[in-house]
Amino acid sequence: MADVLDINDVGDIDVEDEGDQSISRLKDKVVKRKGRGFGPGEPREHEKVRGYESVDHGDGDELGPQKSVEGWILFVTSVHEEASEDDLTEKFSEFGQIKNISINLDRRTGFLKGYALIEYSTYDEAAAAREALNGSSLLGQTVGVDWCFVKGAKKSKRKSRRH
Repeated sequence: MADVLDINDVGDIDVEDEGDQSISRLKDKVVKRKGRGFGPGEPREHEKVRGYESVDHGDGDELGPQKSVEGWILFVTSVHEEASEDDLTEKFSEFGQIKNISINLDRRTGFLKGYALIEYSTYDEAAAAREALNGSSLLGQTVGVDWCFVKGAKKSKRKSRRH
């Protein structure tokens, strides 16, 4: 627990003239506060910060693809290990402007791990790319294209028991 002393409030105490009485007055002015904040009268740090980007969750009951913070992301699977970012950009840019492409490489071999994340700014562009390119061929290999973030039906918490 920290003790806080407001220096502006002790201006009327003369420490050199009164000795022990001044120390007791100083101790009376000390306010003990718990936690990280300084009480209801002062704004907390997290309340000062505004304007962060966030995802609008809406009613929460909506099933299907979910938007990430910046856009709509497609998960591309079965990508050929020698595919490059240019190959993916060429294929997916037909359906709209690509905001971001994430390709992960295997450290040991230096080749693509077999999947990529492609981000579009609008739902329509991403949906069109998903419909057209799911099951299409890229460098002689059939790729799968699906939504990266999907909200499914709620699972039941009850476990079925077998006897």
